[in-house]
Parts: sequence; C-alpha cells; structure tokens
Amino acid sequence: MNAALLLERALHLALLLALPPLLPGVVNRVKAIVAGRSGPGLLQGYLDLAKLLRKGAVYSRTTTWIFRAGPVVGLAAVLAAGLLLPLAGRTALLSFPGDVIAFAALLGLSRFFTVLAALDTGSAFEGMGASREASFSAFAEPVLFLVLATLCVAAGAAGFGEVLEPVGTAAAALRHPVLLVAAAALFAVLLAENARIPVDDPNTHLELTMIHEVMVLDHGGPDLAFIQYGAAVKLFLFSALLAHLVLPFPAGPAGAAVLVLGVLGAAVAVGLVESAMARLRMGRVPQFLVGAGALAALALAVLLTRGR
Repeated sequence: MNAALLLERALHLALLLALPPLLPGVVNRVKAIVAGRSGPGLLQGYLDLAKLLRKGAVYSRTTTWIFRAGPVVGLAAVLAAGLLLPLAGRTALLSFPGDVIAFAALLGLSRFFTVLAALDTGSAFEGMGASREASFSAFAEPVLFLVLATLCVAAGAAGFGEVLEPVGTAAAALRHPVLLVAAAALFAVLLAENARIPVDDPNTHLELTMIHEVMVLDHGGPDLAFIQYGAAVKLFLFSALLAHLVLPFPAGPAGAAVLVLGVLGAAVAVGLVESAMARLRMGRVPQFLVGAGALAALALAVLLTRGR
C-alpha cells in the first residue's frame, strides 16, 4: 500500500470521525447571528458529547435489550454508511458495485433501530414520535433513492467510485445541469432526514410537535451521546453527498479541503433556512417531500430521455 493511499484513507477516517459534531454548532451559530444573539460556540457539540460520555445511563425495568441496542446499532450503521461514501479521494474505504444501495439501506437500518428503541419504552409520547418518523420516512426514502438513481444514470454506473469521481475544475452539476434539480431534492431530503426545519424543530420542547427528539426522551448518558453523534454523522453524510453534486472535486488532499468547505456551506444553508422560515404543519410535510420527489423524478426522466 503506497503512501498516497494511506494518506487518503487516514483523511477519510479523520473527516468521518472528527468533523460531524462541528456541523450542528455551525447551524446554531448561523441562527444566532441572524437573530442577533451571541449563541453557543462552534465547539459546543464536542463539549456536549464529552459531558454525556462522563455520565451514567439509567434503564427502565420495562425495556429490553432493544432499547440498549438502538443507539449502538444506529451509530454503527451511519458510520458504516460513511465508509461507503468517498470523502478524501476517488474511492471510499469500502467500495463495490451497488454500494449506493447499501448506503441508503444502512441509513434506513439506523432509523429502524431508533424507532424500535422508542417503541420498546412503552411510552405513548415516544410511540407517537416513532409513528411520525416511520410515516415521514416513507416519503423521504423514495426521494433519496430517486436522487441516487439520477446520479447513477448520469454517471452510467452504480458505485460511488464512478458516480462521485473527481472531475477537476468541473462540478458534476456542470456536466449534467439537470443534477441541480436533483441537488435541490437532495437538500429537501437532508432537512427531513436530519429533523431540521421545516420538517422538524430540533430545539422544540413540546412533545406534541416533536418527531426525532421525542423518540430519544428516555435515553441518557453515553446512549444519548451515541444518538447525537450519529445524528451529526448523518448530517455530515448528506452534506458531503450534496457537496459532491455542486462543487468541483480535484483528486487528492485538495478534494478533502473542498469537501470540508462544502459540508460547512451546507450547514450554513441549513441555518439560514431555519432562520428564514417556520416549521410546517404536520399535514404539509408529506406535500413537501412529495414535491422533492417530483423534482428528483423530473431530473431522472430528463437524463433517461437524453440517453435514448
């Protein structure tokens, strides 16, 4: 194994493990600046994780092993998905034909165990949040698959190594301008999958309006740290995928620098969206996701039509 490949893999692991907790801090910092407040520091996410890891976990006698496994499996699934997505080079640490499907499946596995853990508590509030999460994911996941299908058709391949291949000074969206439409759909999925406004409000304290937050009310200590870290990794992965669509990615370490700028830009965009609009009514969320799906389907149809 040559030194360049070792450096590429080390950068991949460093970005995947170290950068995600910074993104929620960027989002909150942008929201504070727009609102004219000082707000928390950019490193608050790291401090919160360190504090939670020092605490102990409390488990109800009514819960089973599913409740304890939920945070661990959820975090392991999103980290495994991160191994499939190229971050610092042309290929990821794990690469095989069809890995785009495995990427989406691992994200779905993470959600599945989070929902199971919420249901395992027997709490009416957590069951309500799990029901909402499952319902909205039925709209969000098809949009993600449509976006991934659009990328595969544009690249003529079914692996991230070819789909997100570095293209020097030309972004993927410049090779196929219709991918800008797919990028808009992907940003909508990013907001939905990461419990951000306008789909969910991560800062709400009213159980009747919560989705993700109400599912993790009974978790504490290291378990809650795993959940928060997993959520940050998930936001990072969606932001990285979006950055690959709209930014030029040179090969080598320069590509890693572009990725960092791209994911930070996505976090800033999320903060601006949350500062500019309110949360949608529950009945409007499916319409929002169906609209995103229509955009992704349009992009896919245009590419398929061009290929004939």
